[in-house]
Amino acid sequence: MLYTHDDDVIVAQCTPSGPGALALIRISGIDAVSVADQFCLLASGKKIKDCTTHTIHFARAYNASGDIIDQVMVTLMREPKTFTGQDTVEITSHNNQFIVEELLERAISAGARMAQPGEFTRRAVLNDKMDLLQAEALNELIHANTQQVARQALCQLEGSFSSWIGSIEHELLRASAFCYASFEFIDEEMAFDEQIRHTLETILTIIATIKRTFSIQQHIRQGVRIALIGSVNAGKSSLFNTLIGAQRAIVSPQAGTTRDTIEAGLYRNGAYWTLIDTAGLRQTDDSIEQEGIKRSHAQADMADIVMLVIDSSRVLTPAELEQCHILYERYKTKALVVYTKSDMPRVSNAFECADQPITLSNVTHESLDILEAKLSIKIEQLLAQAASPYLVNQRQYHLLLGLEQQLHTIEQQLITPIAYELLSFHLTDALAHISEITGKSVSENTMDAIFRQFCIGK
Repeated sequence: MLYTHDDDVIVAQCTPSGPGALALIRISGIDAVSVADQFCLLASGKKIKDCTTHTIHFARAYNASGDIIDQVMVTLMREPKTFTGQDTVEITSHNNQFIVEELLERAISAGARMAQPGEFTRRAVLNDKMDLLQAEALNELIHANTQQVARQALCQLEGSFSSWIGSIEHELLRASAFCYASFEFIDEEMAFDEQIRHTLETILTIIATIKRTFSIQQHIRQGVRIALIGSVNAGKSSLFNTLIGAQRAIVSPQAGTTRDTIEAGLYRNGAYWTLIDTAGLRQTDDSIEQEGIKRSHAQADMADIVMLVIDSSRVLTPAELEQCHILYERYKTKALVVYTKSDMPRVSNAFECADQPITLSNVTHESLDILEAKLSIKIEQLLAQAASPYLVNQRQYHLLLGLEQQLHTIEQQLITPIAYELLSFHLTDALAHISEITGKSVSENTMDAIFRQFCIGK
């Protein structure tokens, strides 16, 4: 098991490591106040243990030799009104790593131990300060790459998903009560089959909505992937460099310069874009270039948006023109056609497609703003497709699938004559799935796996 006793005093730095203005160190546990009192002396001369809860105090932290480590602010929070539900002391110091490490060492020598990843949040779950869904939402909020993910994670941290799961639990309990009532009054021919059926249909409808948007959400929570694909020397690498504002990809008049994919990320309009430059597509006997071309297709397949890049300054060969049509048809639902080199005389034969191509220059940056605007529109459309009542992770998704399967099994039992005892068994099984989603009946191994993904200070 990853974790030890939940009564231990634990300590960790909650702010990122590295130079900065301030660092925050959190100490939590039954004897957290006693640990802090051993190396923090309040300017008032009082002991931290004698102070009122939820107060902040100026203090000096001392090392074992009695020398000052730093001037700090000490925040005292007594249980149960704390993040973990236990006594908590937070020490704010100057963010120099030598200072932070010495403060951590003093806390450990005073009786604390270093916290495991996510241990503060785990204690919050164990002490009923939040449920497992809210804990997972907190981790999503910390690592959110887009505003949409951050907003949804914050809503779930406030309890939106927990409330929905709670309403399902309530409805299934009602269905179970109806089932028992139907069994008890079977001689009076009193049944509640329609109420049970309506409950199942409502829950299944919402699960179906979540299933439709899950794969899109998984992509977008990692950032929108935009692949640049096309023939050799079409201007993909130049456009890639122009969009990210740096010379990441090598640009050369020699065909086939890019042999592998290159990625770079940037934020635009609240979304995280991952741009992918790919190897030029052509017939070649070079085994390394062939591998690069395979990777180009693989990246385009995985991308959320594909920019089909075409050189407008030269006539396309029949093979290149055919390739453009094949690529466009393959990625039509997510394609954006871009003609490059508009600063040079246009001689390219027209490539006809349903969408209006964008013609731009990587030299003069002509129409670059139009391209970025079109990309933003496509991303907004993606985000709209991904919009669902809740932001679901892999663990929750698979448990929801299990719940869905149980509900379909229950539906099959609602055929006259109904075996109410068997129906009751399946309803109990469905309620067990819900308890595992919220963490009410989750195994220690599952808890360990979930909180291992958290940072140490959380």
